[in-house]
Amino acid sequence: MAAAAASGTVKYGIVGVGMMGREHLINLYHLRSEGVAVVAIADPHVPSQKLALDLAHSYNWPIKVFAGHKELLDSLLCDVVVVSTPNMTHHHILMDIINHPKPHHVLVEKPLCTTVAHCKEVIEASTKRQDILVQVGLEYRYMPPVAKLINLVKGGSLGKVKMVAIREHRFPFLIKVNNWNRFNVNSGGTLVEKCCHFFDLMRLFAGANPLRVMASGAIDVNHKDEIYDGKVPDIIDNAYVIVEFDNGSRGMLDLCMFAEGSKNEQEISVVGDIGKGEAFVPESIVRYGTRVAGRDGVKTLKAENDQIKYDGLHHGSSYLEHMHFLSAIRAKQGPAVDLHDGLVSVAIGVAAQLSIEKGRFVTIEEVMH
Repeated sequence: MAAAAASGTVKYGIVGVGMMGREHLINLYHLRSEGVAVVAIADPHVPSQKLALDLAHSYNWPIKVFAGHKELLDSLLCDVVVVSTPNMTHHHILMDIINHPKPHHVLVEKPLCTTVAHCKEVIEASTKRQDILVQVGLEYRYMPPVAKLINLVKGGSLGKVKMVAIREHRFPFLIKVNNWNRFNVNSGGTLVEKCCHFFDLMRLFAGANPLRVMASGAIDVNHKDEIYDGKVPDIIDNAYVIVEFDNGSRGMLDLCMFAEGSKNEQEISVVGDIGKGEAFVPESIVRYGTRVAGRDGVKTLKAENDQIKYDGLHHGSSYLEHMHFLSAIRAKQGPAVDLHDGLVSVAIGVAAQLSIEKGRFVTIEEVMH
């Protein structure tokens, strides 16, 4: 295992210090009492470097700044590397980390990679490095209302899950450095970049693996008047996706990225043969009831987690993600969200993008092979 002694300070490096990289920096600062420190950052974008450096200085964290990830790795300063760079760079950065002589544990932002082939290459390389842990940043499972709904499902309160419906109605994609997220070739496409979170949750709730996917989506409102280097963005802004699982259950995603007028950004419904549960974010409410008790028996719970010291951009889920990964590193246990989870979430998204393009069901086997 990487040199992170159970009793010593675990030293982190962050590769990519744009908005999400700085979010990781803030979360790790709030975990400082657990014996962590950010000691290095790497990013070729100087304005991002400066913002991260200012943040670190405000925390009295002296950090080394590198223009690239290879220099950070070669510095031998870090036990753990957080990869929060643009999606299309994940593959080669992960391969460099995995193949580096010094072992570094890795938390890589979602999606694992933009293609199934690249995900599989990373997984294959990682099998040769039993001395490192790699966790994929599918942190939505840690959001308090989602976590409570997961526990209801796992506890059997809803019976055998038959249907999972996830609605995300939100604002358009944010502006990123060099507008990389405006094009499918960079992001993997909206249903990979954004929705791998929800496909991961569907699989978790269903307790099964996906078989085939059908999707309908389009670019109807957002980014149509934007031009970058003579090109108009090609990322879809709304879609319906149906996922069929190998235990007979089904999942459905309803995505709209021009729905700012929504009380909740995510609404999740899980229906079993005994009952139904719902989670609402950011309202942080969970409702559940049974078929026998009916509407009058539906209970409403406020979902909270007292362990969270920083809510941040994702309602405390990034904080909990780091806390759990740190525990896995110190206990030398497998990560909660592993490379296979990352691969399957990408594969469902790739299948959905292909389904829209082809106008037909796409099997997971088709995109895996």
